[in-house]
Amino acid sequence: MNISNKWIDYECLKTGNGEKLERWGNIILNRPDPQIIWEKKDVWNNYDGYYHRSNEGGGYWEYKKKLPEYWTVKYNNLTFKVSPTNFKHTGIFPEQAANWDYIDFKVKEYLKDHEEMHILNLFAYTGCATMAAANAGATEVVHVDASKSINEWAKENMKLNNITNVELIHADGNTFRNNEEVDVVIFNPPYFKTPSSDKGSNKYLALAKHEDNFPLESMIQCVNRNLRNNGTLYFLFQTTRLNEVLKVLNEKKLVVKKMQFVYDENKENSTVVMLKAVKGAKEGVLVQKPRYITR
Repeated sequence: MNISNKWIDYECLKTGNGEKLERWGNIILNRPDPQIIWEKKDVWNNYDGYYHRSNEGGGYWEYKKKLPEYWTVKYNNLTFKVSPTNFKHTGIFPEQAANWDYIDFKVKEYLKDHEEMHILNLFAYTGCATMAAANAGATEVVHVDASKSINEWAKENMKLNNITNVELIHADGNTFRNNEEVDVVIFNPPYFKTPSSDKGSNKYLALAKHEDNFPLESMIQCVNRNLRNNGTLYFLFQTTRLNEVLKVLNEKKLVVKKMQFVYDENKENSTVVMLKAVKGAKEGVLVQKPRYITR
């Protein structure tokens, strides 16, 4: 089991009835989470901000006191900007901290035998994984996201961490071509095929979650043209679409070498699968022990 145990500034305090109570530094937020299907054990009143979800998509924040527009939290030796958005997010997915630790480990391991390491982070959001890779010593991290405002957020995270070895690029995952092929691609793509009528009102959130503008085959083609031969791809995708993913990867000569199914501890079936693929490698896959998400 992979658990991020270095959090000091973040804590999930309570969960229930489709909500979670979280501490971000010294500020407590109550946010919706549709995966939390169990009942609350008590009444929650000790929050500073509460997000009301709208039936038409999106929602709004209600605050008990005036909060700063943004503040920062630390994880290990990284610092990130936190700001409640109008689509409930804060700019950080704290459960991903275990992956930041893994990125830190893999970058340092790679650099023991190589002088340089060039990484491409596609659909990179506010750049937490980007900062982890750059801070670990990667020669360069190319950070690509389709949202200008999100890239500005990533730029602020760069400043907070005194990072200069990152190139921020506003582009989509269909057409992007880097100046040089990279050693590693980190890839967290949109993977829902939900009809447009089910997307809600937030344009960026729809882009981030649904692949209408980023078909799976086009996204993998983008990875393929930017990754050097024997380079490595790390990404996650919906478990229910695993057969489709494997077919497209095989067509692009990206050979899956490791596979790990991710389970919510309160659900019977895996919802997400984590994959490691190597361009032009020999066949042979290792299925690792499942990863469990605790809430």
